[in-house]
Amino acid sequence: MIRHDAQDRMPAVLLFDLGGVVFELGYEEAVRRFSALGLKNARTHLDASVQTGIFGQLERGAIDKEEFRAAFSELVGHEVSLSDCAHAWLGYLKSVPEENLLLLRALRARGFRLCLLSNTNPYMLDYVRSSAFDGKGHSLDEYFDALYVSCACGMMKPERAIFEHVLAQEGVAPQDVLFIDDSPRNIAAAEAVGMRTLLAEDAYRWKEALQSRLED
Repeated sequence: MIRHDAQDRMPAVLLFDLGGVVFELGYEEAVRRFSALGLKNARTHLDASVQTGIFGQLERGAIDKEEFRAAFSELVGHEVSLSDCAHAWLGYLKSVPEENLLLLRALRARGFRLCLLSNTNPYMLDYVRSSAFDGKGHSLDEYFDALYVSCACGMMKPERAIFEHVLAQEGVAPQDVLFIDDSPRNIAAAEAVGMRTLLAEDAYRWKEALQSRLED
């Protein structure tokens, strides 16, 4: 699904989601890891795109890593460590396809401004911004010009405010942004503010559609 404005000009900003686009999501592994820590009915607490409860508070930036750890320990009835929490959250990261990273580098080399817009939390953010991210000593920052993440912005997709925040920070009109995300709800929210959109089926199936659009 690609939508663009009538002027059909090249987008100034390519705005990418993280999980399900840049990296392959491992929802089932995240459920398994949180369950192993004692979280009952983990599926009712966890979501592939928008979290609620203390999980949502962490991703919104309303609580920090230590506050989450303490609240989660109370929820499961025993103490868990920060590393336990990090391990569980990282279950969401199944793999980082090399072809995705190569394309991101190629797009930047062509002069596109690449930005990230993700609902994520400090545990995941610490990992992807470390040299461990791509397995070759490079962090996520080396693939993007700017990172807009929910836990730092205090807002989450699909809220209109977070899309308007990106537009204000980038200083561009909505029609000059092409937003790539795997959530129909987030795609609809981006279209509501006037952005062009591309719905990714998963982390492996968006590159051809994006390159075709940019070549056109």
